[in-house]
Amino acid sequence: MTPDHHSGADWGTAWRLARRDLGASLRGLRLLFLCLFLGVATLAAIGSLTASITGALSDQGRELLGGDVEVSMSQRRADTAERQAFAKAGTVSETVRLRAMARVPEGGESVLTELKGVDGRYPLYGHLTTVGGGAMPQLAPDELLIDEGLAERLALKPGSKLRYGESDYTVRGIIADEPDRVGEGFTLGPVAIASLQGLERANLIQPGSMYETKYRLRTDGAAAPDALVERLEKRFPSAGLELRTRDRASPGAFRFFERMGQFLELIGLTALIIAGIGVGNGVASYLAAKRPCIATLKVLGAGARDIARIYGLQVGTVAGAAILLGLIVGAALVPLLATLIGDLLPVRPELGLFVLPLAKAAAFGALTAVVFTLPPLARARTQPAASLFRGVVERGQGGWKAVRWPVALAVIAIAALAVGTARDPLFAAAVLGASMAVLLILLGLGWAIAQASARAPRPKNPLLRLALTNLHRPGSQTPALVVALGLALTLFVTLAAIQTSLDNEIAAVVPERAPDYFVLDVPVDQAARFENIVDRYAPNADLNIVPTLRGTIVAYKNVRVADLEELPEGAWFLRGERGVTYSDVLPEGSELTGGRWWARDYEGPPLVSLDEEAAKLLGLTIGDPVTVSILGREITFKLASTRKVNWDTMGFNYVMVVTPDTLKSAPHNVAATIAADRTAGLQRALVDAFPSVSIIPVGEVVGQITALMRQMANAILAAASVAILAGIAVLIGAIAASRQARAYDSVILKTLGATRAQVLAAQGLEYAMLAFALAAVALLLGGIGAWTVIVQLFEFSWRPDWGTVLGVLGGGALLTLGIGLAGSIPLMSVRPARALRQL
Repeated sequence: MTPDHHSGADWGTAWRLARRDLGASLRGLRLLFLCLFLGVATLAAIGSLTASITGALSDQGRELLGGDVEVSMSQRRADTAERQAFAKAGTVSETVRLRAMARVPEGGESVLTELKGVDGRYPLYGHLTTVGGGAMPQLAPDELLIDEGLAERLALKPGSKLRYGESDYTVRGIIADEPDRVGEGFTLGPVAIASLQGLERANLIQPGSMYETKYRLRTDGAAAPDALVERLEKRFPSAGLELRTRDRASPGAFRFFERMGQFLELIGLTALIIAGIGVGNGVASYLAAKRPCIATLKVLGAGARDIARIYGLQVGTVAGAAILLGLIVGAALVPLLATLIGDLLPVRPELGLFVLPLAKAAAFGALTAVVFTLPPLARARTQPAASLFRGVVERGQGGWKAVRWPVALAVIAIAALAVGTARDPLFAAAVLGASMAVLLILLGLGWAIAQASARAPRPKNPLLRLALTNLHRPGSQTPALVVALGLALTLFVTLAAIQTSLDNEIAAVVPERAPDYFVLDVPVDQAARFENIVDRYAPNADLNIVPTLRGTIVAYKNVRVADLEELPEGAWFLRGERGVTYSDVLPEGSELTGGRWWARDYEGPPLVSLDEEAAKLLGLTIGDPVTVSILGREITFKLASTRKVNWDTMGFNYVMVVTPDTLKSAPHNVAATIAADRTAGLQRALVDAFPSVSIIPVGEVVGQITALMRQMANAILAAASVAILAGIAVLIGAIAASRQARAYDSVILKTLGATRAQVLAAQGLEYAMLAFALAAVALLLGGIGAWTVIVQLFEFSWRPDWGTVLGVLGGGALLTLGIGLAGSIPLMSVRPARALRQL
């Protein structure tokens, strides 16, 4: 009876044999355990964190937005018809928000803040609480609530006095939780809240002042938010309204989270695939060490089915333990991750056990184990005992046909699960396709290296000759080593390129010459007085004054933006209001790239100059119409020119610049940038002279942006490091898989008189030749991967430091060489007689 038809031991007997053998040789499956643990823990942590944030955003949508629907408008408040339409939809709460300078009376410090006026219904959802747990009090016209940042900055406490405009206020309390804080978006300063009557008392809103009014609507189920938004858009198509529903409470946070989610998916899938290779190497290494046991069992009558059951149970037990521990650690990491990247998250994640992400991670782990453990198990079960005894020098290749369909089905299941459960299926499919392409490239390169080394001339140096022969001799592990080394070096390059590009992006936030202050809301009729004060306190200052308004592009080429199913890719300037200015000359920091600039004394149909990239994205050519809503009025401009805008400067850069005669008579103010060597006393003088102005210290803004980008960079690098760990584990696995063959080689060489140093040197030369051959490929593949993350996912500029990247590549090559040699050192102490008896 052939082994394949042997009746076999029952499962109980197979488990007893597997358990006894596993207890004595558990160390051999450490790599299988480590790789599966890393992959499952990564996926479980990513999936659970994503689910916790998604759940929080979904559950807190009303609180984050402040209502079921939000209607916002700039530089005006709703008219009677609009108010009636809002009231008909449900309960309405009105807020007005603007930037304003807060001052401590009697010559104290002044600070830029976000001042928000609220009505008696605020907030419609959630609760505003003060330090000490108190609810929001009813504010008198001369009372304020301030956040903790403002209290710390100006050393304020309840009962302290604070001045806005020409009116003094009493601090009623310190804000502990503002429910709609995330929905308000990015702010340039701490927050203060007053009643609407209190805001009017400051007399900060003048014709042309920059402020935003929001009307939050609570429908209580009377109308679906999306249907209400559609109805309001049809009712007021030209009013310049910006509408949001509770499902998109914070578009900026959602966009960031979508990008970070895609990146985390990329890391998870990459770690999974790399871990799978490590699993295969680990099982192959373990079964190679078990050849004598397997051969002995077969000689004693064990059949292929018995071998499959015994070692399948061992591998399955360790894989199951790795998956279980990975799930536990992944779920436990969510609170830690939430703490580490809390400042980057739009909401505080919900803590709990998320079953679906954990089930998905477990399924990925189990399927990966099936794909990468069945082939080596099949080889072990089908090889004859004599072949197994010769396995050190004769590699078995059989058994693949018996498992090709289960492996194929498992691969299909992995792809279907990855693509079917991804937020962006096309992205997930692209990641899987790219990963498979990289593996095929590395496998092909490994085969090519083996073939080339076999045809290369024999070096005279015996160590070089031995190292070259090792690349193509029978039983050579060259393809597996090329895949492992290539992945490790590629990941080193990817991480270095990402880090240096992010570092350079952060450094580019501050140009060499940046203004010291932005000044907003200077009355247009007092621009000359403003210039005189700046000249008095900052002689020879570089002063740039521009008119400033807000406008929304509502149509282009006779296509309404509201009618688009999806905005063009990269058209961020179509999302809500953007700055608009007018000028009779080409603005500083711009370069004319198409059309002509209008004459200084131009009077005629409205003309607009657009940013060159914006015009390309919208498919606009010179002469095309662009309709912009400004101050609630739609104005159709003709595209007169396009400009290349230097967005890296810290000056005033506008997507839209229009002809002066179009807007000069509209209510507006001017803004200014001030750059000077000496500005002592300037801020206080400007605030005293113009109580309504907002002064933004550029250094503080840059500090905020830099801190946020640094936190994002750290989060990206921390996540990418998981793939590096998996890559190193795969390298260790590939080295371990060839351990027995290398033990045989070292023993034979030592028997023939070679020293330990010579054996190690030959292996070191082998790894060095592989690393040298793979360097260019790793640089190319790693560069493409890093570019995809930086440019395609996060839309940053591509600014890697190639000198540093090459240095990291060299360091990575040395590290891999060290890992390879470290794995060989224990073999040097094996005595030839003992080793030959074991072989």
